[in-house]
Amino acid sequence: MIPKPYRQMHQDHPDLMRAYEAFGAATRSAGPLSDREVALVKLAISIGAGLEGAAHSHGRKAIEAGCTAADLRHVALLAAPTIGFPPMMRARGWVEDVVAK
Repeated sequence: MIPKPYRQMHQDHPDLMRAYEAFGAATRSAGPLSDREVALVKLAISIGAGLEGAAHSHGRKAIEAGCTAADLRHVALLAAPTIGFPPMMRARGWVEDVVAK
């Protein structure tokens, strides 16, 4: 499900959103990672940056790319040594939000 604010940006600024999405597509195709790997990396970046909305979005995209709930949970756990236990627990909650749907 695409969030309402994102859909609204498409309505208000279609040229900007086309450019933004083209930029994302270009970065994905610039290297050798599979769609599944890209999805997990983007989830990990979102978790590390503390971006709840992005973590939800990239968690959903990871599932669409063939990742399992276990994959997403592992990404959250892997964050603990780098960002700390409490932030990992917060991220784990975001992953569970996605997995529950």
